[in-house]
Amino acid sequence: MLIALRPVALAYRLVAVVLIATGILRVSNLLTPEPTPKAFLFYTVQSNVLCLVWMLLAVVVTIIDLSRHGFRGSSTPSARWAGAIMMAITVTMLIYLVVLVPVAFAQPGAYEPFTLTDNLVHIVTPCLVIADWLLFTPKGRMRWYDPLLWALIPYAYLVWAFAAGAAGVEFVAGTTYPYPFMDVATLGVGGVAVQIALLTVALLAVGFVYVAVDRLLGRAAMRRVSARSGVSAGAVDAEA
Repeated sequence: MLIALRPVALAYRLVAVVLIATGILRVSNLLTPEPTPKAFLFYTVQSNVLCLVWMLLAVVVTIIDLSRHGFRGSSTPSARWAGAIMMAITVTMLIYLVVLVPVAFAQPGAYEPFTLTDNLVHIVTPCLVIADWLLFTPKGRMRWYDPLLWALIPYAYLVWAFAAGAAGVEFVAGTTYPYPFMDVATLGVGGVAVQIALLTVALLAVGFVYVAVDRLLGRAAMRRVSARSGVSAGAVDAEA
């Protein structure tokens, strides 16, 4: 259910900013004498940075709306862009749980399965972003073609990572690819293509689930409004 109280949304988002930033700082060791800047080469950290920027923007929008429109109401930079951010960080969580953890893949910094740092960047951040959408973002704004647009974010990373590897960038010492499913030398071009195709199907499926949930919750909200205003449920469904 939508919580249309801006002070509650603001408090939640401030806590989310702190937790997301903590995960980024821990995984990159930026506050230690031996930082790990290569951590920012990985999609995990880049998607967390994207979520941090998004949540900071949400904080700013909420503060502005709070001062202009009062306590009651919802505030979001964009309901449809919220879906893009959710899908981008969901990729991080799914690849971690389904692909990386089973093979005990190691990345720079404090990357061991299910450590505090690992949980922050792979699980806590995705859950915070998804919960923010569920609790504080108006529903019914997404379109069925949106997941195809949202997929451009992880695909942009793939293009960049392959280009960086081809140029000799090492994500880990001696390794020019960030994740095992991108290892062309071992899997071959066909094997990598199959892995990416399977991940794409899973990614789009998640995106369409988000759209379906958004539209269902949007219709439910419209029915509640119509019940208070006396509009028939049939008219609401026709409009939706």
